[in-house]
This record gives sequence, C-alpha cells and structure tokens, in this order.
Amino acid sequence: MNRLPEGGCARKRLHVRQVTVEGYEREDGLWDIEGHLTDLKDDDFGRGDRVLPAGEPLHDLWLRITIDDSMVIRDAVAKMDAVPYGAGCLGAAPHYERLVGLALKPGFRRKVQAVLGGIQGCVHLTELLGPMATTAYQTLSAHRRNMRNPDERPFHLDACHAMDKQGEVVRLHYPRWYVSR
Repeated sequence: MNRLPEGGCARKRLHVRQVTVEGYEREDGLWDIEGHLTDLKDDDFGRGDRVLPAGEPLHDLWLRITIDDSMVIRDAVAKMDAVPYGAGCLGAAPHYERLVGLALKPGFRRKVQAVLGGIQGCVHLTELLGPMATTAYQTLSAHRRNMRNPDERPFHLDACHAMDKQGEVVRLHYPRWYVSR
C-alpha cells in the first residue's frame, strides 16, 4: 500500500477509524449497501467508570440500506456492537428505519439531516451514509448503464474533476457529451 510521506517530525498514532462499505446484488432484484465503521485507540482509554483496553473497539457500527433500481431506500437496519455510552448510544439504532423512502439523489444529505440529525441519530452512523451513497452508485453503475436511455446524459458527468464535460476523459470516453472549450 502506498502511503503519504510522514510529516516533518516524530509522531505517535493515537486513533484509527476504519470505514468499509460493500455493495451486493440480491436475488430479489434489490441491492444491499452495507457500511461498517470501527474506531480503535492505540492506548488504554478511560470512559467514565471503565477503561477500554488499547485495540478494543470504541465504536463497532453497522448500517445496511436496501435500495431498488431507482435508488430509493426500501429497508434500513443499524447495529451497534460496541459503543462508548451503552444504552445512550444504542437507542439511536432503530431510528435508521426512517431512511426508508428516501432516494439517493441530490438533496439526500439534507433529508437525512432532517430525519436523523442532532439527537435523532448517531453522528457516526449518519456519517457512513456519505460513502454508502457513492458506493450504491458504483454498485449499480453497470446495471444503470444497461437500463439507461442512450439519449439520456450520464449522471456522473460534471460530478468531479475527471468528468468535466470539457475535459479529456469525457472527450475520449463520452464523446457525445464532450463540449469543446
């Protein structure tokens, strides 16, 4: 694995956050997007009346959304295997069912904040929804490409630097949608 060069002075790692998101095609024609977040401390960590040993997860959180071809959430399940505040944290998991009916399209993050922002949800589970949404697009990309009307502009053009309609990548791979400067 290529890593960034170390900074200019000695350093000690204190914390690791790992985020993994996987996309699955289901037999019933739906799609599961599953996110997993862990936070680990490299030193023993005091939390109230207990000490969490180094390397034990402070957070071990799971979130699965099930979506249809239109990117609408049909089911959502959250699971919290390790949390720092016990029942105080665990009470947020059932609230993720509120995602059902939302679509992964522009405005999604704003709608998520409306139903799960602040004390309504868990900031860490809610953060997972960003990479889960982009993973959903990656998971369904070939399927959506095959279903797309050929006259319909691909959704990802102008969505990032490489997909600039005036850029070389679009000129080579999407010539129909290329716009010269």
